[in-house]
Amino acid sequence: MSDVHDTQHSGGRRRARITRRGRLLLTAGAAVLVVGVVLLLVLLPGDEQGARAEKLTLPEGRRASQAYAAIDKALRVAPGTTRKAAKRAAEARNPAKRLRLPSEAKGNPEGYLYPATYPVEEETTPKSLLSFMVNTARQKYAADGLPPTARPGGLSAYETVVAASVVQAEADTPHDMGKVARVIRNRLDQGMPLQMDSTLNYGLGRSTLNTSHADTRTNSPYNTYRHKGLPPTPIGNPGQDATRAAISPPKGDWLYFVTVRPGDTRFTADYEEHRKNVREFNEAQKSSG
Repeated sequence: MSDVHDTQHSGGRRRARITRRGRLLLTAGAAVLVVGVVLLLVLLPGDEQGARAEKLTLPEGRRASQAYAAIDKALRVAPGTTRKAAKRAAEARNPAKRLRLPSEAKGNPEGYLYPATYPVEEETTPKSLLSFMVNTARQKYAADGLPPTARPGGLSAYETVVAASVVQAEADTPHDMGKVARVIRNRLDQGMPLQMDSTLNYGLGRSTLNTSHADTRTNSPYNTYRHKGLPPTPIGNPGQDATRAAISPPKGDWLYFVTVRPGDTRFTADYEEHRKNVREFNEAQKSSG
């Protein structure tokens, strides 16, 4: 039986009367159409609720905590998911489930989440992306000449990455990175504390140009005013320029440096000259508000 029937003539024209069954089918069809439109809108590419990013770019110098947050956002998973994945990998009894980190890292991927642009696909997970970053770091570091073992009188591969992370945090240009790397080596060779604000900031979980005397008395292994030698881990993830600088710093006798203002970093081996530069830095800070 048809769902639409012709009925009486009116004014010479036919009128169609919809049966009860027809009205039900049309109503159901309209509901399906509405649901379909809603689903189409939800699944449209670029929708902020459902679509993942197609790639993730990790800039140079970002800390592991920042990388974790970026991965969570790119994969659209709950905040803290990637941190938990890194923790599970560090505690895994099966070596195949761990990240390929040096034993000195003790499962901490800081310094080995290589700054680059990574693809994000449907099957990408926090663990797989962390593994991709660590494996990329191993390849890049090896290509740049990172020694697999400690050289006589030099730094181990892991210590070099630690130094590179400090260089990345302290310098803005490749030229200055080389000099900062040399300052680090010279201070280590002479048994002087590094006295780097960047390591102290890392230990305090902050980023600032202003360091107080109270800060320098902080009881933290990352306080290189108080403790000699390198910090216990990298303080970020260095890029290629910083890594190359740490591997092969230029020759020089510099022991001190301060960035008086952007683009004006001064290096010296003379303490009195350094104090003069620091006073100029302090004055520039006051005048800038």
